Amino acid sequence: QVQLVESGGGLVQPGGSLGLSCATSGSIFSINRMGWYRQAPGKERELVAFITSGGTTNYADSVKGRFTISRDSPKNTVYLQMNSLKPEDTAVYYCNAMVSNGLRWDAYWGQGTHVTVSS
Repeated sequence: QVQLVESGGGLVQPGGSLGLSCATSGSIFSINRMGWYRQAPGKERELVAFITSGGTTNYADSVKGRFTISRDSPKNTVYLQMNSLKPEDTAVYYCNAMVSNGLRWDAYWGQGTHVTVSS
């Protein structure tokens, strides 16, 4: 089994910054893409950003220039640095990872961490 544990959510004022982290553990042979998704109340889950094992990144247009995704591959951990936060960034943020146990690839999700941007 594979577990993803997120941390770093909370309440922040508009214009502020917040960092999220997601540590992956368990039966891991290799991790390919790691990413962050978010789901605001009443809305569908959407991709925020992802990073491949080779370091290629991709961002949603709404967060480009404000959010930065990175990973520490030896630690199987992915990070999301969020700057210039806006009220519309308020959501539950989920970590996602494509993990191989040596036999197959599966997608795993974290439990989610709340981010609230409000004055």
